[in-house]
Amino acid sequence: MKLRTIGIDLAKNVFQACGVNEHMKPQFNKRLKRHELLDFMRQQAPTMVVMQACYSSHYWGREMTKLGHNVKLIPAQHVTPFVRGNKNDPNDSFAITEASQRPYIRFVPVKTEFQQEILCLHRIRERLIKNKGALSNQARGC
Repeated sequence: MKLRTIGIDLAKNVFQACGVNEHMKPQFNKRLKRHELLDFMRQQAPTMVVMQACYSSHYWGREMTKLGHNVKLIPAQHVTPFVRGNKNDPNDSFAITEASQRPYIRFVPVKTEFQQEILCLHRIRERLIKNKGALSNQARGC
């Protein structure tokens, strides 16, 4: 079975993987636990793997790249219009796969660990600056 794309809906403990062929017909839509995902992906031939961009998707993207897959991350707002029916994991994983086939979608590059660490430091600094301003305003208001 030759797969064109595998779309993965990431969550905390249970992931949903949807594989489609060249005609966009679903070949599988499997529910996988966190510890099963890498073993499952090792068994798949190298193909395009698509996920919604979030903080953990960069980690999974690096792991899938090590296995030889071509990884693309899609911003969540681009996936939402393609969800058919009720919002659930199988529908979301198929929507991710379907959105990846559109020509106007811009993908997010997979960040390295170092890039994520720098981004984390910037966010911590921004939060500290906001807290400092709030605290000085509170002290001034008393």
